[in-house]
Amino acid sequence: MTMPGRLAGRRILVVEDEYFIASDLRRALGAEQAVVIGPVSSLAAGLELAERDGIDAALLDVNLEGDSSLAIADRLAARGVPFVFVTGYDDWALPDAYRHVRRVPKPFAVPTVLDALDQLLASEERP
Repeated sequence: MTMPGRLAGRRILVVEDEYFIASDLRRALGAEQAVVIGPVSSLAAGLELAERDGIDAALLDVNLEGDSSLAIADRLAARGVPFVFVTGYDDWALPDAYRHVRRVPKPFAVPTVLDALDQLLASEERP
């Protein structure tokens, strides 16, 4: 019998414009039995998917083909959806409102991203 993954059934939005990174994230999340929403690589597609019901968390690249994903972060925050920035940007490059958000720096190891998501979701479940 196969044990369920630590993210089993969790609906994770992935917004990442680098094909290989997006593919690696999709594969890793799938291996943990998460439901992957996306991945998408543009601001417009990310904004559209951010409106979907049932998103448990998101992984956001800050720079999407020259556009900032902060509008997606704004939309997710307004809906109470937690997210992690997966980015090459340092903390100081983010607006003050988002300096508290967990940031996984690129380049990263996939287990680091999975751990960040796991911790994010666990903290959301605490009373």
